[in-house]
Amino acid sequence: MHRTDRFLISQKPYAVDLGSLQTARKERQDGSSFYFGRINAVWFRRKQGANVACIGSLWGFQDDLPATGTDFLTAHTDGTYGGDCTGRWDGSSYWGNVTLDTQEEHLEILRPMLDAYPALPDGYSGWWTFQTPKGAGA
Repeated sequence: MHRTDRFLISQKPYAVDLGSLQTARKERQDGSSFYFGRINAVWFRRKQGANVACIGSLWGFQDDLPATGTDFLTAHTDGTYGGDCTGRWDGSSYWGNVTLDTQEEHLEILRPMLDAYPALPDGYSGWWTFQTPKGAGA
């Protein structure tokens, strides 16, 4: 992934909580190992012509154990599946299959996030994108 200070919704950027990285060592059938990583993220998207705020995580598999959230993101190159969305706020309704307590936690982040669109939410690093940002070398 690439980090950029410039928000462009067309680049499908994510803001992440760098301190939330979780990793687990996994074994392949040949005895070698790899690491599964997951990091909390929030992002904006357009749905039916309106901006929405999403919350969930980014995940991926890596051969080397990432020491930090930044290490995980810079080595994370497969954006095929995008973010794993667990909650979404469109300004009037919430979508997500989580407990009511979790919905309330999500809305504490998503409501002000959508109100301040396209500002980076407090406590999150951004913007991170799988696409090469405009003006950056390939």
